[in-house]
Amino acid sequence: MQDKQHFESLTTSAKSFVRTLLVAIFFLLILNEFVTQVAGLRFFLESNTKRCLKEELRKDVLVTGDYDLISPTPGIRTDLTVTDSKGHTAFQRDNVDKGKFAVTADEDDIYDICFTSYASHHQNAPAKEVHLELKHGVEAKNYEQLAAVGKLKPLEMELTKLEDLSASIVQDFEYMKKREEEMRDTNESTNTRVFYLSVFSMCCLLSLATWQVLYLRKFFKSKKLIE
Repeated sequence: MQDKQHFESLTTSAKSFVRTLLVAIFFLLILNEFVTQVAGLRFFLESNTKRCLKEELRKDVLVTGDYDLISPTPGIRTDLTVTDSKGHTAFQRDNVDKGKFAVTADEDDIYDICFTSYASHHQNAPAKEVHLELKHGVEAKNYEQLAAVGKLKPLEMELTKLEDLSASIVQDFEYMKKREEEMRDTNESTNTRVFYLSVFSMCCLLSLATWQVLYLRKFFKSKKLIE
């Protein structure tokens, strides 16, 4: 009888654990729809011009970009470069048409993604339409390829993705906490400077008022208006 009750207790615990796990997976899948960072845009690139897009990259976070030049014009060359704020080249490819690039930043920085079009001076070519799609973090990883290399089952691949997603969420919270601390320090530093500036201004005003009183007293004495 006791063994039966013990077995039923274990079965209930197992069901509860599975139910909790499924709820957690469902929650992470829903949350993934909100935290996934994908930016797609289209723009036109005139011949013999350079157009750059700025993108904020986080430290140790993979960023991939899929680019596609719609209806490329023969004889017109387009180069792609990705540089950081210090001018260091993270990616460069000449005469691009359609492809993909990947960049991982060593530190938080603003990167420039530049497309440069070259054409002959006598060639009056129409503007090219450029399609660029950027993906950050978990969305940038190719889990199908990782599963094929690691011979992972579909469920194992999803669990790996959820694990990376959880780590990404933790990193986002740590980043926001760090930014909050930096802004708080900046605010406190600004308040301290304002306080000392106010004290200095008050001292200047008191000094000026004292000097003015002494000057007027001396002036009135010289005119024998007061003793």
